Amino acid sequence: PKTRSGKIMRRLLRDIAEQRDLGDVATLADANVVNTIREQSGSAED
Repeated sequence: PKTRSGKIMRRLLRDIAEQRDLGDVATLADANVVNTIREQSGSAED
């Protein structure tokens, strides 16, 4: 997941992997990518 300025939000990747609350994702260029990553990682929340 990249921010609008092009930086990768590594914190979000860690939070998804550890199934933690993501917190603020307002700076993401495309917030839908979080759902895609969760589906691919197998940690999708129901």
